[in-house]
Amino acid sequence: MKSALSIFSLMLFAACASTEPKEGSPQAPKTTSPPVVVAAKSVVAPAGWDPVEPPQPEESGLADPVPAPKPAPEPMVSRQQPEAVLETPAEEPEMIAADEPVFAGAALSEGDVAVVSSSASYTSSETLSVWDDPSFRRQLSMSYMAETEIEPSVTIIEREQLEEVFNLISEEEYDQAILLIEEYGNDAASAVFDFTLANIHFQRDELERALPRYEIAVQKHPKFRRAWKNLSLIAVRENDFKTAAEGLTEVIKLGGADAITYGLLGFSYSNLENHLSAETAYRMAIMFDSETPDWQMGLARSLFKQERYSDAVALTRELISKNPDRADLWLLQANAFIGLEQPLRAAQNYEVVDGMGGSSVASLNMLADIYVNEELYGMAVTSYMRAMEMSEAGSLERPIRAAKVLAARGALDETMMLVNKIGELHGKKLAPDERKDLLRLAARVAVARGSGDEEAQALEELIELDPLDGEALILLGQHAEREGDADKAIFYFERAAGIEEYEADAKVRHAQLLVGMGRYQEALPLLRRAQGLKPRENVQSYLEQVERAAKSS
Repeated sequence: MKSALSIFSLMLFAACASTEPKEGSPQAPKTTSPPVVVAAKSVVAPAGWDPVEPPQPEESGLADPVPAPKPAPEPMVSRQQPEAVLETPAEEPEMIAADEPVFAGAALSEGDVAVVSSSASYTSSETLSVWDDPSFRRQLSMSYMAETEIEPSVTIIEREQLEEVFNLISEEEYDQAILLIEEYGNDAASAVFDFTLANIHFQRDELERALPRYEIAVQKHPKFRRAWKNLSLIAVRENDFKTAAEGLTEVIKLGGADAITYGLLGFSYSNLENHLSAETAYRMAIMFDSETPDWQMGLARSLFKQERYSDAVALTRELISKNPDRADLWLLQANAFIGLEQPLRAAQNYEVVDGMGGSSVASLNMLADIYVNEELYGMAVTSYMRAMEMSEAGSLERPIRAAKVLAARGALDETMMLVNKIGELHGKKLAPDERKDLLRLAARVAVARGSGDEEAQALEELIELDPLDGEALILLGQHAEREGDADKAIFYFERAAGIEEYEADAKVRHAQLLVGMGRYQEALPLLRRAQGLKPRENVQSYLEQVERAAKSS
């Protein structure tokens, strides 16, 4: 404490020594007084212009020229599912996984417990070393002085120059004002000149010119709070969230905490994937302003990103009760229900959004995926088709994948409804791979229905598109075998065997045909070759059976 009082005594002494003597005092110097320094706040600006307060956002949100940033809609990303095998539709049906939560983040597991030792109290002053830290003692000493450094000072001459600038601004002569500032301003000039020039560019939405001027202002005067704030607002608009977070933190340190500052800080942290800090900032924003929904929505998203789905559901329930017409709240809660593995509750939310006319391609696809997993195939196909109609230029990956899953589950009518809808909407715009996928699906449905002619037609079209499609050649061979045309079947199997990727499977199919005809000796080399290329237990067992049959024949 003695050192703190010593510093304070020196400060008082310096202040007394720098005080100018009053006029008429015998100690008054006879020379001309030096220029008097006055605060920028004392400049009287013309009507309609505030030299120190730039266009500031209102408490309820950002006003022009800085509109409140809206959180970007979150894309729904589904887990890619393995394609069902054509020959084995009876395998375990594939589940369509609901899209993973758009926001993923780390959170404590249910079993994690924060342990606080009973041997030490972290609220006791005895355990804090900060009280003896030299920097803390200096800050305590400085606290005796009033904080007046958040605004730069201007000299009397600079005050007169600024008055000229403000007169031009009040008459909306911005170009002339800019020229005058550039004439008067220099490296030694007050930061107010740079700040005023930046404000003019900011007001005219010339952000690329305003930003460097704000940076110069804070370099000249590091505690220039308003310059830090406007610099941060531009950074948010330019999606430079790292700079925005740093600048907004400086504003708060300099005593400029308010709902907008904390809200934008939360928004910046959220985009930087710093979800815990985002949560804290949003809570502070809500403390200052509990009515603005953007901060509450941001808090809900930060909880969601931390995988605290129960908290997100509880918060969105409260928000929905106050704003039942906001589709984004219903959708966010639906995503939280999916995180909690409650898909039917999520489906209810998606249906509510659809009833409000707020459905999107992503929400309809999500709803359809849920219905597929719940075996509500008709409702699923309806949602898939509506999603395709809503975005005809969109990707077909999802509906084609869904059609494959439906076919594997035996939902043949629904599969063909979806296949036909894809063909109707996209027709000749289909990519070759997409067209082949649809033909394979049509062939699979034809086989399941026993419609041999339809199957053959689809497969022949597939071969025309890709003569090296080994899978289609094998299927055509099987079709010919069922029709009793062994020579044609062997022809297709041999063609497929000429394709390296399908050689093993084609030789097994060929061997099975020969075994069915009692031609065991001819089948054995085919099976041995297939087993050498692609060893499988079931093929080995079949080979041994054929060998025994060949010996006994």
